[in-house]
Amino acid sequence: MNTARHEAAQGMISLRPYRPSDAVPTAELFRAAVHALAGADYDAEQLAAWAPADPDLERWSARRLAVETVIAEDDGAIAGFSDIDPSGHIDMLYVHPRFARHGIATALISHVLLRARELGAEEATVEASETARPVFERAGFAVVERQEVERRSVTLHNYRMRLALR
Repeated sequence: MNTARHEAAQGMISLRPYRPSDAVPTAELFRAAVHALAGADYDAEQLAAWAPADPDLERWSARRLAVETVIAEDDGAIAGFSDIDPSGHIDMLYVHPRFARHGIATALISHVLLRARELGAEEATVEASETARPVFERAGFAVVERQEVERRSVTLHNYRMRLALR
């Protein structure tokens, strides 16, 4: 993936591939997004299990490098990130709270869906949180089922969603 420019609600953002040097800022963004944006949908124990204060940065970076991870930047600041694997599965879509509702998530979803099509995926799938569910529904995803998942011995719910790409 090359660097690309996309228009978001508040102006132009740049999309670029994840680099190992992005491990700390993306892990911090992930934690900030979960704790600031999902608090209305999950309790404190669930938030702490989902996005703990002490992530394993080596494991984090390895996960980001194992799939095609894209970084959204606004004037040099990392505003969000997402990913896509060759089967069309999106594991992560997170936007820093400072950039929420600026079109960053929409630009990231559009980009990863384009990449999924280019990779030959028949469908895109995601396990979306209660918080992210409306974002994915606006992108055309439909709920397949609500599911209970366990993170660090704490139960949370999310939604298995899919979008046909062909």
